[in-house]
Amino acid sequence: MIKEKTISWFARVSLFIVFFWFGFLKIIKVSPAEELVRSLYNVTIINYIDFPAFLLMLGIFECFIAIIWLFPFLTRMALYNYIIHLILTILPLFLLIEISWQDLFTLTLVGQYIMKNICMLSVVLSTYYYYNNESKRKV
Repeated sequence: MIKEKTISWFARVSLFIVFFWFGFLKIIKVSPAEELVRSLYNVTIINYIDFPAFLLMLGIFECFIAIIWLFPFLTRMALYNYIIHLILTILPLFLLIEISWQDLFTLTLVGQYIMKNICMLSVVLSTYYYYNNESKRKV
């Protein structure tokens, strides 16, 4: 039987892999999401920072989130950073309707790419929940 602690570590490593991989692809400028990021950038913060710097900062932010998921004592910080990231990543569903939606209730491939972030929320919340319960048991 698999223990809760093992499942929690598997979830942490999975979150690390996804965030680090996607972030690193942005850092080295080969991310398939670059055009999506550019489109969102164009309708939100275009005049505040140039796009290459924004893409680099986003990639570093995602790698940072990945790394802090590996440290249980940083779980709360990881959750808060994930929530910021989630808000940013679901914006295209509302601001870039033409590239996110094919039809009513039908997401494009880009929309499905965005939706995976919402699905990851369950892994994030269960990891946070386990950490809080584990902390209470140790006290």
